[in-house]
Amino acid sequence: MNICVFLSAADLDERYTRPAREFATLLGKGGHTLVWGGSDVGLMKVVADGVQEAGGRLTGVSVQFLSAKARPGVDEMVVAKDLAERKRLLLEKADAVVVMVGGTGTLDEATEILELKKHGHTDKPVVLLNTAGFYDGLKEQFRRMEDEGFLPRPLTDLVFFAEEPVGALAYLEESRGIE
Repeated sequence: MNICVFLSAADLDERYTRPAREFATLLGKGGHTLVWGGSDVGLMKVVADGVQEAGGRLTGVSVQFLSAKARPGVDEMVVAKDLAERKRLLLEKADAVVVMVGGTGTLDEATEILELKKHGHTDKPVVLLNTAGFYDGLKEQFRRMEDEGFLPRPLTDLVFFAEEPVGALAYLEESRGIE
């Protein structure tokens, strides 16, 4: 499975890097391909290292203004002209999406895939990995949107909230019929 991971390129502490590394190892050992923003810094590097060390493949989609930070030695690297093209290419190359901790860029990517799902333009499974309760507030906001009629589909049709990496990958594999 090609699993797109949206996440931060920031250097973060162990409470965020440990679960990211754990997920990356599971992804690589499962024979999956990481599809990610292509950067070789911060949490993006942690995940790419983990996938590669565990035998998985790497497909990066960088963007021109960040191409100097692109990871060398990957299986495939594409450089998009802008962020909109980058998001489109990441989603095109993915069978499933995992949203890890991140800032505004990660949130932008997450809401785009959820909007596409909401309108029936994709059926790719989406997991929000709620490491250290990072997305508790967003989870509450999504539930409020659902409760107050802002979502035309049940929240559970749009996104699965996982508290641990093993649950995230298990959900994706189950949703794609992988034993």
